[in-house]
This record gives sequence, C-alpha cells and structure tokens, in this order.
Amino acid sequence: MGSLKEEYEKNGFYSPISIIDRSLAREYRNILEKTESKIELLNYRYKIHTALDFAYQLAINEKLLDKIESLIGPNILLYNTSFVIKEPYSKTHISWHQDLTYWGFNDDKQVAAWVALSDATEENGCMHMIPGSHKNGKIPHRTTVDKHNLLHHGQTIENVSESDSVSVPLKAGEASLHHGWTMHTSYPNESSNRRIGLTINYISTDMYQTQTDNDSAMLVRGVDEYKHFAMDEPPTQEFDEAAWIKLQQKEALIHQTYNKMKT
Repeated sequence: MGSLKEEYEKNGFYSPISIIDRSLAREYRNILEKTESKIELLNYRYKIHTALDFAYQLAINEKLLDKIESLIGPNILLYNTSFVIKEPYSKTHISWHQDLTYWGFNDDKQVAAWVALSDATEENGCMHMIPGSHKNGKIPHRTTVDKHNLLHHGQTIENVSESDSVSVPLKAGEASLHHGWTMHTSYPNESSNRRIGLTINYISTDMYQTQTDNDSAMLVRGVDEYKHFAMDEPPTQEFDEAAWIKLQQKEALIHQTYNKMKT
C-alpha cells in the first residue's frame, strides 16, 4: 500500500484513519443523543460545528488536520459539518452522487472526512465508493424526489456500475477521506443499530464561492491571505442556542446556492 497521498490521488479516497478512541466516540455519541432529546432534528443540518462543541472538536482534531494538510496544503478552511444518521431498519439512504455538484466553488481543492461515532458496517449502511471516479470530474446528476434520500435535492448519478464499487466500513472513532468528485453512495440500515457519522468538509483558503458573496467558513490551520469567506465562529458551550439560530439562517443561504447550481 502506498502513502495516504498516493492512495488518495489514485482512488479518490482513503480509509480507515484512527481519529479518536472508542470511549471518546461513545462519549460524543452520548452528547449527541442527549441533545437530540432537546432538539427534534440534528440529522443532516448545515454547519453543526458552530452550534455543537464536540462536532467542532472533531473537526479541529490534530490527527485529522495533519491528514488534510498532506492533501490540500497547510492553509485550511473548515467549510461545513453535518451528521449523517440512519436509524435501525430504516429506508434512509444516500444516492450515488459527487459532493461538489451544487456547492458553487471555483475549484476542487476540497476533502471530505467521514468520522464514525458508531460502527459503520455493510449491514447498517456504510459508504460505497468507486475507485478512480474522481478523475472524471463533474458528472451530470438528476434531481429526484425520494423522501428516504438524505440528499437535499435527491441528486443522483444514473446508470452507475455498482460492481465497480468498494465498501468503506469504519469502526467508531475512525474516519475515511474522500475527494469531492469521488462517486459514492450508502444503502439503507438493515441492522438493529443506529449508524451515526459526522461529515466534515475542508477546503483550501484560495477557494471561493461563485454564487454568492455571503458564504462562510472557519480557518482551522495556517493563514488565510484571501479572505473569500465570512468567518464562522465556534460554539461557546456544548450546545450553543444562539449559534443554532444563526445556523438555520445559513442553511437558507446554502439552499439558495444549490438552487442556482441546479439551473
């Protein structure tokens, strides 16, 4: 096996990477589920690291940032984090897609980290990726209507050769990394256990948004000489209610961007 950078550039993803131990993953999961008892829906919300401190702590994990730096350089912006949760025996899934499709960026100096807070297995719907697919650049997507698809617009790549895909299982506390053009999917949870992960998206500081001047990010390593984004702030406590309100306002902005990119 080659180095992380060699494998990532060849396949468009790398896995697994040990980020935190199982006990800390369990602790973070407990905080999440305690917060869920107060807030009805945390799944697939935008910039959750601005409202939940443990999500922020995961995103600035030094082991993880070291890996990101090896791929996109020393100056790193944290763009977004979202929980991706599948309940036991649910039909929830994510269709074949590429992350960067509707984001509106000028370039693809981006890496997504998927951090498991519970074991992610084939039975409970771990990710599947197509090695080398990132080399093809942007592929056409079709907008679909499917209440079980976690993607906001049901964006789907059709006629995918699924036999070319590989599964990417993770243990709690591990992470995978993938490129924004890597084709990936995840199937429904057929187990009795929740599948809980946090998706973290990093971009190089020289990236910029082509659809709006109001997008935001957070500098997590190095320097930002470009100042293309307004600066997100970390939460002031484990669950920051004021930040939660701002988060919902930022969600409205990103959905406007997605809609522009669809046309």
